[in-house]
Amino acid sequence: MSLSSEEIERYARHIILRDVGGPGQARLKAARVLVIGAGGLGAPLLQYLAAAGIGTIGIADDDIVSLSNLQRQIIHGTPDIDRPKVDSAINAIARLNPHVAVVPHRLRVDDDNVDALLADYDIIADGSDNFATRYRVSDAAFRVGRPLVLGALGTFDASLTTLRAHESGPDGTPNPTYRCLFPEPPAPGTVPTCEEAGIIGALPGIVGSLMALEVIRAIVGFGEGLVGRLLLIDALTMRFETLSYGWDPDNVLSGAGNREKSLTP
Repeated sequence: MSLSSEEIERYARHIILRDVGGPGQARLKAARVLVIGAGGLGAPLLQYLAAAGIGTIGIADDDIVSLSNLQRQIIHGTPDIDRPKVDSAINAIARLNPHVAVVPHRLRVDDDNVDALLADYDIIADGSDNFATRYRVSDAAFRVGRPLVLGALGTFDASLTTLRAHESGPDGTPNPTYRCLFPEPPAPGTVPTCEEAGIIGALPGIVGSLMALEVIRAIVGFGEGLVGRLLLIDALTMRFETLSYGWDPDNVLSGAGNREKSLTP
């Protein structure tokens, strides 16, 4: 996919990078990325994906902008209060990079729409704020064979991983699913929500930016991603740790005997 002279100037700092270059930038332009959630994680994620020149970005969110969002959801502004987050995000992306096509999905991701929604994109980035959506999206990404970058936030802590559960590693062992890492969601009410416990405002900016880096890495193909690794961030001590995890043959999604029948043909 060719780049215009304006795009060459816009993406000049990528194009001179040895591990990106013109071919990598063309891959970014050809890519279709779906972002689940236009909130705390989605705000910086969407902006950096748009700035990087992702050709098509889908945004799935059914919420509206509220005043309390603006402490961390920096893609929205005070004039956007009471507007759908999808609409506000589209306007912000258009201001940043008119070369990006944005596909709005003003909906809540559920069991009836998730497979078809994900299948229309090359890679998925989940910035949702609840366990039900996280498990629903990660299961569907496995079924339809799509890479998934998944971030999660606490009050002063966060985590990030990349899932390519439909693929296998170099030794033929299946890559892990989200259920290999966390087999089941916590019981309702055991983990307080952001609304209940609060969150430090700058933390989503860090994690959303790292999610964008993982998406760009997956498309261009440089460096070592977070497949089979969980990045843990502790903002109280400014600590970053990475834990390795692997395929669980007993997991209900891709475990021994379940893998082939779970994949969507």
